[in-house]
Amino acid sequence: MRVSKAVRYAGLVAAALGLTAAGVVAIAQAQTPPPLKIGVMEGFSGVYGDLTAGEVEAMQMAIEDVGGKVLGRSVEILSADHQTKPDIGAAIARKWYDVEGVKMITGLGTSSVALAVRKVAQEKGLIDINTGAASADLTGPACSPTGAHWVYDTYALAHVTGDAMVKAGGDSWYFLTADYAFGHALERDVSEVVKSAGGKVLGAVRHPLSTQDFSSFLLQAQASKAKVIGLANAGQDTINSIKQAGEFGIVKGGQKLAGLLVFATDVQSLTLPVAQGLVLTEAFYWDLNDETRAWTKRFRAKKDKLPSMLTAGVYSSTLHYLKAVQAAGTDDAKAVMAKMRELPVNDVMTKNGKLREDGRLVRDMYLFQVKAPSESKSKDDIYTLIATVPGDKAYRPLNEGKCPFVK
Repeated sequence: MRVSKAVRYAGLVAAALGLTAAGVVAIAQAQTPPPLKIGVMEGFSGVYGDLTAGEVEAMQMAIEDVGGKVLGRSVEILSADHQTKPDIGAAIARKWYDVEGVKMITGLGTSSVALAVRKVAQEKGLIDINTGAASADLTGPACSPTGAHWVYDTYALAHVTGDAMVKAGGDSWYFLTADYAFGHALERDVSEVVKSAGGKVLGAVRHPLSTQDFSSFLLQAQASKAKVIGLANAGQDTINSIKQAGEFGIVKGGQKLAGLLVFATDVQSLTLPVAQGLVLTEAFYWDLNDETRAWTKRFRAKKDKLPSMLTAGVYSSTLHYLKAVQAAGTDDAKAVMAKMRELPVNDVMTKNGKLREDGRLVRDMYLFQVKAPSESKSKDDIYTLIATVPGDKAYRPLNEGKCPFVK
């Protein structure tokens, strides 16, 4: 069958138009810059699940606060649950950095996971910002030129809470310690504070992560006759140990509990009748001032729960990172880290904070006491502020950290 010239011409026009449209799409795609990918990795399930809920929403708030874009690029969030397992955390980090093109990972609660991810980030020369891990080794022997430690660490927790307890007469201690990197580091740092203040450490007992029955451990602590039982654990482990200590009448018997890493969400789970009088250290509290109250109202519109210092920490670290990318004019890790150190940290959580060479964010810390039920005006009114501790007093001096690249 013969095809007319008109039909052949129409076919050529259609083909040309199709190619032109495809070319326009290709050009448009080439001109649209790829998104800037950032990740939040946490123990979103298990013993720390309640503490970390809301971190993705907090990261979204930080992106909103820079206008949704940086350097003309949209910002894309990846999130993952490391299940508090270092091998899983390291594998996720490697895939995100190598395959997904992620430029910064934050969150990283659980010190053993954080230390494993730090090795991967250091190998790749990419950025990791720890907001949930506590081990002070992250700015010591395990420091990195492209790593940061944002919210708290075992040194600060030891010196703010531990020092206050010793000064109040708690000069003999026994530790209930989570048996992994975080617990060991916290016990070590608090022990040094107690001993340097003239107190004594009478012993310690180690418990596995996610322990349900603390009876045998608490009986050993009770038998020690120590004035203070230091809880070098966190999350559901802290909640369980405090509840069961109450059942054993430990506080009524004259011993005091020191919650060395306690969050507002823990206190709400415990309830004020159980937690009242507990002295603890936090980096953020929703009811500190008008700004924290307004931010919390905005957060709760996205995630209806009280924010912990972990959720506020993810917001703060992400916001400062994005500001640094904009200021540097690039997402290159070294250039961005240089800007992160150069720019003061100012947000709802931190005022005039300074990111040091070893990666430690130096900021004020707060010593709180849990209110008695009669003092509380609402279910979220849980703390009385005892003291504000300046960052240069709360954190380890730069020259004592043994960070390999700090001269």
